[in-house]
Amino acid sequence: MIGGLRTGAWLTRDRATSYAGILVGLEILLLIFLILGTNGLIVELSAPVTTTFASFYAAGLLAVEGVPQLVYDQAAHLDAIRRVTAPGIDYIYYYYPPVFLLICAAFAVLPYLPAFYLFQAVTLAAYLVVGRAILREKGAMGWLLLLASPAVYWTLGLGQNAFLTAAAFGGALLLVDKRPFLAGLLFGLVCYKPHFGLLIPVALAAGGHWRAFGGAAVSVLGLIALSLLLFGWQTWNDYLVLFLGASGSYEHGDIDLAAFITPFGGARLIGIPVPVAYGLQVTVTVAAAVAVGWVWRRKASLPIRAAVLCAAVPVAVHVALLYDMVLSAIAFFWLIRASRQTGWLPWEKTLLALVLITPLVSRFPFGMAWHVPLGPLAALTLLTLAVLHARRELMGRRAEIAGRA
Repeated sequence: MIGGLRTGAWLTRDRATSYAGILVGLEILLLIFLILGTNGLIVELSAPVTTTFASFYAAGLLAVEGVPQLVYDQAAHLDAIRRVTAPGIDYIYYYYPPVFLLICAAFAVLPYLPAFYLFQAVTLAAYLVVGRAILREKGAMGWLLLLASPAVYWTLGLGQNAFLTAAAFGGALLLVDKRPFLAGLLFGLVCYKPHFGLLIPVALAAGGHWRAFGGAAVSVLGLIALSLLLFGWQTWNDYLVLFLGASGSYEHGDIDLAAFITPFGGARLIGIPVPVAYGLQVTVTVAAAVAVGWVWRRKASLPIRAAVLCAAVPVAVHVALLYDMVLSAIAFFWLIRASRQTGWLPWEKTLLALVLITPLVSRFPFGMAWHVPLGPLAALTLLTLAVLHARRELMGRRAEIAGRA
């Protein structure tokens, strides 16, 4: 039994296909249950609820109406949210820079529900196209693996933007060696969620990918300039004021700590004081940056470099939630590709299976009921596996060179 778990012999291709299919079916049922529940069709709700997309749409609506600076006035933003949903909706935080308003405004020209469905469809399609190109897996197995992560259904259920982030990262990494400037343009799109771009310069600079670095700079500066042109400096000023005061919303549990996948969130979940939690996060962030720099500097194979970067981001930032594990799924796909080329690590298949299902159970019961930071542990496990792959590959390369000497 233990030997099978260690070697991964229990998870044959046919079993993986079957288990992924079961997981997809279960998650679709849970998504339907969530939709029915949030519409009051299971039990009567004490107050109306909505999705995070309502916050995006309301921000876009204010921009379309010519008052983009009011996006960062929480009273005005809440009023816009309630206009497009229902009276009594609780406030949904919006801490995105004006760059993201370019996307929000584009969808806000449509009525709310068509905009919601189109946003989900377009971003999900981008994730699926990129994920399939990474996996290089044809047939049902490929589609089931792409859809098996519970983070996919968190993203769909909440109307979040994690597919967009994952597609930008995955697409950029697919192109970084062959079309570096275009890859940089895609990396630059991540500036709509700026903290997720923290390690991109580290990777590109360490690997000497200066054309990609330049493309990212052009992309970021171009998007900032366009947002300034359309929305004005006052909008940026109001965003910066709000951003600098945003820490209280996640330090003390205004955002559900059980949904965090970062070391900071995990530390806060188990009751560690805020200053110590920040200290832990800084330590892990530095370690993640060193790992990314080392792997990219040593020019590991693309699947390894990509897996390390995508796995490092959710543990290097202090705010990342369960739906952001769609980016972890991109790292997961790169690791599968690497393992098929060079072989599986001991325990890897078993650990990857556990990481995959984590978003299904990490909030309840583990997080909310038992205060176990399963999400952060899963994210750290994924990064550890990616680094171990890099170590094995680079040591093997060194031994090969020594053998030729």
